[in-house]
Amino acid sequence: MQTQSLELPAGLLQVIGQLNAGDLAQETAKLLALELFREDKISMGRAAELCHTPIEAFMEFAAQHDVPLHYGIGELEEDRRTWPSSARDRRAASRTRKR
Repeated sequence: MQTQSLELPAGLLQVIGQLNAGDLAQETAKLLALELFREDKISMGRAAELCHTPIEAFMEFAAQHDVPLHYGIGELEEDRRTWPSSARDRRAASRTRKR
């Protein structure tokens, strides 16, 4: 994963760190991706992808922050285009095995 450094006020980082005692960089990425999703700048799938979070976990994260899952046809089409092909391949293989 490619990263860049970003300067943020220490007080802001302390508050973010209190929200989740885990990885501060991961929590910050999730909050930023969530806000981009909330503002309809990116789809839910893209938000999850950008913060390296499984879509199901990101949906739960959004719900915990009272962000509605405004997920329509446009978002579905975008997710189909941006969803990693390996995930599509795994889903297809799983469906084939169940039959």
